Amino acid sequence: MNLTVKLFAAARELTGQEAVAIALPAGATIGDLRRQMGEQFPSLAPLLPHAMFAVDAEYVSDDTPAPENSEIACIPPVSGG
Repeated sequence: MNLTVKLFAAARELTGQEAVAIALPAGATIGDLRRQMGEQFPSLAPLLPHAMFAVDAEYVSDDTPAPENSEIACIPPVSGG
């Protein structure tokens, strides 16, 4: 299945893209998505263990199934004061 993941903040800056396309087998989870993103975009690898993922505007855990026809977002940790 093909997923589109919207990127925000540092993730967007590291890739230079607003969204990325990720191919995963049927039945994949958000954890699988996280790992594949790190392989496909090595610049994201250090950020991904700390990033949150949301599906249709709700935060999800790594064991959540990755739905093909939903809005998926990668939200990196925010720093600042």
